[in-house]
Amino acid sequence: MKTRFTTVDIRAVIAEINANYIGMRVNNVYDIDNKTYLIRLQKPDSKAVLLIESGTRIHSTDFEWPKNMMPSGFAMKCRKHLKTRRLAHVKQLGIDRIVDIQFGSDEAAYHLIIELYDRGNVILADHEYTILNLLRFRAADAEDVKIAVRERYPIENARPPEPLISLERLTEILSKASNGEQVKRVLNPHLPYGATLIEHSLIEAGLSGSVKVDSEADAMKIAETYLQETENFSGKGYIIQKSEKKPSLTPGKPCEELLTYDEFHPFLFAQHAKSSYLEFDTFDKAVDEFFSKMESQKIDMKALQQEKQALKKLENVKKDHEHRLEALHHAQEIDRFKGELVEMNLPVVERALQVVCSALANQVDWTEIGIIVKEAQAAGDPVACAIKELKLQTNHITMLLKNPYISEEDPEEEEKSDVVQEKGKKNKNKDKGQNKKPSKNKPQLVDLDLGLSAYANAKKYYDSKRTAEKKEQKTIEAADKAMKSAEKKTQQTLKEVQTVTTIQKARKVYWFEKFLWFISSENYLVIAGRDQQQNEMIVKRYLRAGDIYVHADLHGATSCVIKNPSGDPIPPRTLTEAGTMAICYSAAWDAKIVTSAWWVHHHQVSKTAPTGEYLTTGSFMIRGKKNFLPPSYLIMGFGFLFKVDEQSVSRHRGERKVKTVEEDLEEVTSRTAELLEDGDELIGAWTQRLDSSGSLFRFGFTVSTQNVSNVFLLQSAGSAKDEKEKGKKGKKGKGKDEPVRKPPPQKQQQKAQPAEAAVKTAQQTGGEENLLTSLTGQPHMEDVLLFAVPVCAPYTALSNYKHKVKLTPGSQKKGKAARTAVLSFMKAKEASSREKDLFRSVKDSDLSRNMPGKVKVSAPNLLAAKKK
Repeated sequence: MKTRFTTVDIRAVIAEINANYIGMRVNNVYDIDNKTYLIRLQKPDSKAVLLIESGTRIHSTDFEWPKNMMPSGFAMKCRKHLKTRRLAHVKQLGIDRIVDIQFGSDEAAYHLIIELYDRGNVILADHEYTILNLLRFRAADAEDVKIAVRERYPIENARPPEPLISLERLTEILSKASNGEQVKRVLNPHLPYGATLIEHSLIEAGLSGSVKVDSEADAMKIAETYLQETENFSGKGYIIQKSEKKPSLTPGKPCEELLTYDEFHPFLFAQHAKSSYLEFDTFDKAVDEFFSKMESQKIDMKALQQEKQALKKLENVKKDHEHRLEALHHAQEIDRFKGELVEMNLPVVERALQVVCSALANQVDWTEIGIIVKEAQAAGDPVACAIKELKLQTNHITMLLKNPYISEEDPEEEEKSDVVQEKGKKNKNKDKGQNKKPSKNKPQLVDLDLGLSAYANAKKYYDSKRTAEKKEQKTIEAADKAMKSAEKKTQQTLKEVQTVTTIQKARKVYWFEKFLWFISSENYLVIAGRDQQQNEMIVKRYLRAGDIYVHADLHGATSCVIKNPSGDPIPPRTLTEAGTMAICYSAAWDAKIVTSAWWVHHHQVSKTAPTGEYLTTGSFMIRGKKNFLPPSYLIMGFGFLFKVDEQSVSRHRGERKVKTVEEDLEEVTSRTAELLEDGDELIGAWTQRLDSSGSLFRFGFTVSTQNVSNVFLLQSAGSAKDEKEKGKKGKKGKGKDEPVRKPPPQKQQQKAQPAEAAVKTAQQTGGEENLLTSLTGQPHMEDVLLFAVPVCAPYTALSNYKHKVKLTPGSQKKGKAARTAVLSFMKAKEASSREKDLFRSVKDSDLSRNMPGKVKVSAPNLLAAKKK
C-alpha cells in the first residue's frame, strides 16, 4: 500500500492548492496528533481546511478529523504567528519532497515548511527563514546542517531541477546495476520521477524484459513530460483498488470480493489500466478520500485475516483427519501383506523360529547366537540368510521375506516403486513416504515373535489388520461429527468477526469519553480531568451556569464537573458519587485513605488569582464557602452501558431517577453487604440528605470498631463528633459554620434569558437527556443494542447495571483486571449473544483506560467464571 507522497504527487497537489485557496486567511490551527495538523482557512464566501502530516502528505480535506484534546505547543505557536494571515503561496523547494507554505507577505511573512521524506518534519519560520519552532530537532552532520530554533532553514540546499538525464549517464547507472535487478528500482534513486512513473514510462516506451539503452532514454522523455504537466496540474485523481477474496464456507458459492484502497495517483498509469480504480474530479479529493478511509479499511482487512485464519484451522482439521485415515489404511495394507508373506514362507519362518528358540533353550549366550547366525549366512544357509536382525531383548527376530512365487523382479515395476519411494522421502506432508502402498514384488522386513508359531505370527498380523480396519471405520464415523462441529464453529467465528466489524464501524465516540466520566444514579453526566491540562479544559470550556464543581484537598485529586443543563438543585446522592470520583482518582487510592471531597457552585470557581499570586495549569481559585461531603469509600465499579436505538429509548425513561429519602435508605440498607468488606459488623446508621427546607441529613453506616483501620476510625469518629457538635451549636445559634443550604434557583444566579436563548437551552437540555437515556446499564430482551460503552464509576452509580464488578485498591494491573471483568461478563448465564458480540467489539485499550490504578476485582461467582 502506498502511504506517502511522491514528487509527482507533491507537484500536482501544490498546483491545485495554489489554484483554489490562495488569498484565504488562517482562521485557526489544530493538531490531530503529534505529526498531523489542520489549518482552517476562510474568506467571506468560502471555507477550507488544509491537512499536513509530517513525512507523509499535504492536501485539503472535507472530512471531520478528531482534534487533540489540548493544543500542542507547536499548534499554539502556529496560532500565534499564522492566525488572520493570508495564504500567499505554496511551492516546492527544488525537486526535493519539501513544501514551503507562505502566509503573509514581505517582512510580515511566515513560512510553514513541511518535509515529506524520511521521518519528516514541520518547521515554522519567519520571513528570513529563521526557525521559530519545529517538530523535530536535527543535529548537524557531514551531509546536513543543524535544524533548530533560531537557526536559519537552508532553503538554498534544495536540489535544483535538473535537465533530462543524458544517455551517457543513463548507461553508466545501468552498467553498475546487478544482474536481475528491476530497471525501475535501479533508476529510481537517480531520478525525481518516482518508481510508479518510471514503470509507466517504460511500459509506454514498449519495453519488455530485454530492454535497450536507447529505448530507456525515450522512456525518460515520457517521464519528463508527465513531470512538466504537474507544474500547472488541473487533471483528475485516481485511487487504485486492491481486490481480496473473502473465503466462503458454502460449497458452490462464489467467494465475495473485498476492494481496498492501495495507491493514489494524479494520472492513471499504464500498469494500473486493468486494475479496479476510482476516479475523482481532482487529485486533492482523491488523496483526502484515500487517507480518510484508511482506518475503516484496516478494520476490514483485520476481519479478513481473522476469517482466513478460521478457515485455515478448518482446513487443517480436514487434513488431519485425511492423514489419520491414510495412516490407518496403510497400516492395514502392511499388516495384511506381512501376514501373507509369513504364510507364503511358512517352512523358512518355522525353521528360523525353531533354530533360535532351541539355542535359547540350551542357554546359549545371545552374542554366541549372533555369531552362529552370521557363520550360517556365510555358508549360504537359506534360513540364516533370511534372518536380518536378532531382537532377543524383546523376544523377536526380523526376517526379510519375499513372494516365493515370483522368480524374478520386474525391472520396470521395481523402477516405478523406487521412484515412488524417492518422491515419498521428499514429500514431508506424506509422513516422509511411509504411506505409500507396499510393492508385492519387493522383499519386506517382518518382525516375528519367538513365543509364537509361524501360523500364530501370521494370525497376529491379520488380527492387527482387522483392528486397524475397525479403527478406520470408527474414525470415519467420528470424522463426520468432528467436521460438522468444526464447520459450525468456523461459521460462528466468521459471524462473530463480521458482527464485531459492523459494530466497530457503527460505534460513535461521544465528546465526554476523552475525559474521566460516568452517569450518576440520578442521570447526571459527571466529567473529570485525566491530568492538569484536562482539568483546565473542563473548567474553562465545560463548566456552565448551574453546573457543580467537585474537588478534594488531596494530591492528584481530579476536578469533577456535574453537568446540570436544567439548573435544578443537584441531589446529594449525585454529589456524593462525584465526591467519590474525585477521591478515588487521587493519591488516596494507593494510600487507601478515606477522606472527604467538597463542592461549590460554578460561579465560585475562578482562574483569577489574588494580586501577586499565580495559578498553575489545572489550579483554580475557589471564592466563598466549600460544601464538604461525607467521607467517601474507596469503592469503584466497572461495567458496561449499552446504546439502544430510538425505538427502545422509551423503555428506559426514569431508569435513573431521583429517589425519596425512604427509597434511598432502603436501597442503601439492601446494598450494605456489597459496600462493606467481609467480616464487618453493622451496628448503626446515619443519613445525609437535603430536604425541601434545605436542612441537612446524612445516611451511611457505622461498623464494629474491631473491623475498622485506625486512618478510618479517627476520621469516622471525627465526622460523627463534628455533626453532633454542629447540631448542638445550631440549636444555640452560636455555631461558626452555617448549615448547607439548597442552591438558589437558576433564575436567581443569572439574568433572565431572552426567549430565543431559553428555547435553545431547552433544546440542548432535552438532547443531553435523550443521549443519557439512550445509554442503559439494564438492557431489555426487546431492546435493539447498537454498541457497548465501558464505564468506570463509583459503585453506587452502577448498582442497577446488568454487568458490573466492584473495584477496590489492590495489586492487579488495570489491563488484566479489565480482561477478568469482561471474561466474567461473557461467562454469565444472563448474557445474551448480542451482548457478548458487543463485548468483543470493544478495543482492549478502551477497557481499562478509566480505572484509577492497581485494583482488586470482586464479583459474585468471579472465581467460577475464571475456572470455566
